[in-house]
Amino acid sequence: MPTLAANLTMLFGEAPFLERFERARRSGFSHVEYLLPYDHEATELRRRLDANQLTQVLFNLPCGDWPAGDRGIAASPDRVDEFRAGVATAMAYARTLGVTRLNCLAGKRVPGRSDDEHRDTLVDNVRFAASALGEHGIELLLEAINRFDVPGFFLNRTEEVAAVIDDVSLPNVRIQYDVYHAQREEGELIATLRRHVRRIGHIQIADNPGRHQPGTGEINYPVLLRQIDELGYEGYVGLEYVPVPDTVSSFGWIEACGCRR
Repeated sequence: MPTLAANLTMLFGEAPFLERFERARRSGFSHVEYLLPYDHEATELRRRLDANQLTQVLFNLPCGDWPAGDRGIAASPDRVDEFRAGVATAMAYARTLGVTRLNCLAGKRVPGRSDDEHRDTLVDNVRFAASALGEHGIELLLEAINRFDVPGFFLNRTEEVAAVIDDVSLPNVRIQYDVYHAQREEGELIATLRRHVRRIGHIQIADNPGRHQPGTGEINYPVLLRQIDELGYEGYVGLEYVPVPDTVSSFGWIEACGCRR
C-alpha cells in the first residue's frame, strides 16, 4: 500500500503549526506535507523535520493572498511577475527542506479575461516554473479543484490538467490527483487513475461529503487504495482531510485499509 503523508495544514489543528511536526511523529508518521511554508523560516522548518525524523514530500508554490481568497495565481494574466518571483522563493524553500515535488494552483478566473488568456498564461507560467525547478531535480505538479468548493477555479477536471501538461511538454510536470475534488467534480475515480497513473506525481485523499477522513462518506477507500497499489503508483498519499471528531481519533481507517504511516 502507498505510504501516507500527514497534511499538517489539515491535521493536528488543535496545536500551533510548529508543534504539529512532533504530533505527527508521535502518531506514527514519517512523512508530512502542508499547504504553504512561507510564514516560517525555512531553517526552522528544517529543524522541526530533523528533530522528528520526518521527510517532507510536498508544498505549494506561493498562491497569492490566501486569507483574502486567492487560491493560486498561475493562470492570472495580471500577475505573471508575481508568480515568477514566487517560483524562486519556493525553490529556495524546497532546497532547504529537501522537497522534490511542488504543487501549482492555477487560481480563479480574473473577471474580464477570456479563457484563452487564462490558459495561455497558465501554460507559459507552468513551463517557466518547471524549467527552473527541473534544473534542481524538482517536479512540478498541477491540480484540479472542484467548482463547488472554489467557484471560478480555472482547472476543474483531470483531463483539463492533462491537456495543459501536454501543451507544456516538459518531463517534470505531473498531475496532483486529489480524490475529494475529483469525486465532487467528475467521479470515475478508478477509471481516471487507470488512465493517468503514470502521469500522477502525488495523490491526496478525503471522503465526500464533508471532506472528512476515509470511511465517513461515499468513497470506497479500501477498494480505491488497493487499486492505487495494484496500478503500481510509487508516490505518497497525502491526508488532506478535516478530521472528525479529532485528529488522533480519525486514524482508525489506516490499519483497516492496510496503509503505512
